[in-house]
Amino acid sequence: MFEIKRRIKYDSERQPNFANEIKAIPGCENLEKCIQCGTCSGSCPLSIYMDHPPRRIIELTRSGFSEDVLKSFTIWLCASCYACTVECPKNIGITNIMYALKQRAMREKVYPKKFPIPILAQEFFKMVKSKGRVSECLLVMNLFLKALLSKVFKMRNLGINLMKTGRFSLKSESMKNPKELEKLLKAFKEKEHVSS
Repeated sequence: MFEIKRRIKYDSERQPNFANEIKAIPGCENLEKCIQCGTCSGSCPLSIYMDHPPRRIIELTRSGFSEDVLKSFTIWLCASCYACTVECPKNIGITNIMYALKQRAMREKVYPKKFPIPILAQEFFKMVKSKGRVSECLLVMNLFLKALLSKVFKMRNLGINLMKTGRFSLKSESMKNPKELEKLLKAFKEKEHVSS
């Protein structure tokens, strides 16, 4: 399990604009409305495994403690079940905030090293960006090689059986015209850059 380290927070550790940067992302606008009631933490099925419950992540984000938030396991354990968002009395898009924090952590490369979830997200995006489709077998192989190398041999029989039954294929899939997707992503990135 995770070792939770509680320590005194200092004002010098804060990133003053962090909350505003997260609030500027669509779906995260209501961050400041949180009343710290704990409904999100109480409704989250995975909060018992988190190093910081969702309520604390929201407060750390509002307070500008970006390092604590982005290096936490909590944002990666969020299952996107939306239980917290549905139950929130202030209609805060907690799941959207978790997504925004994950993206920020990946952009700043501050996520927990060798933790499989951010590596899976990056590999998935790379594959979609280059081919327009995901080849599950190649995705899983990349994930195991980059994050779960010690488990490759334990899982080899499962992988072989999945290939035998046709559930996994080593064939790389691609859309007909991946250049069209590349143009679309480039246009989106330019539009995002202009609006920021």
